[in-house]
Amino acid sequence: MFSSPESQENGQFPETYVTLTDEAERSLCCTVEYSLELDNQEYVMLLPIDLPIEIFTWAQGDIDQASIPVGDEMEIDRIFDTAKVVLEEQNLTLQRTAIILTVTGELPEWDENELDEVDENDEEGEYYEELATFLYKDQKYAIYTPLDPFLIPARKCDDGKLELLSEEEFQQIQPMVQSMLEDQLFNDME
Repeated sequence: MFSSPESQENGQFPETYVTLTDEAERSLCCTVEYSLELDNQEYVMLLPIDLPIEIFTWAQGDIDQASIPVGDEMEIDRIFDTAKVVLEEQNLTLQRTAIILTVTGELPEWDENELDEVDENDEEGEYYEELATFLYKDQKYAIYTPLDPFLIPARKCDDGKLELLSEEEFQQIQPMVQSMLEDQLFNDME
């Protein structure tokens, strides 16, 4: 993954837009939400401009169990066109972007009492808004958007490009990022 700055001024990013590109040449336009320097290395948290979505499914014939995120590229390839048509019925356009699928368009109004909590791997549950459900070859799928911001951690390289952090790298800096985000939230409240 790499990025290219879309707006740069004297090495600084005013309304900092960057584009991440993956090996399949898919791109994802993001804004730089937070920047942190640690041990002479600059780290950034990126927020996709378009709305990120995740597709979940259930074990065959057992929709009473917890949903499972669809992460397999081949499965996404198979169901993508069906998911796209289902979302078009709600005036949303599904996009095959780098890192995560996204949609553009106006989200429907949602009721706070109808939020879905997805508990993945015994971590703290995340809240999602369900956008649509569909069947593909007798398998049920649901399309959700996370209600919390979907932040993407990256490192700024010496050449100015951004490199995504591995899970291990992010775990190392996560306490500092968490502290930075809490400080920013506290400052915004004042």
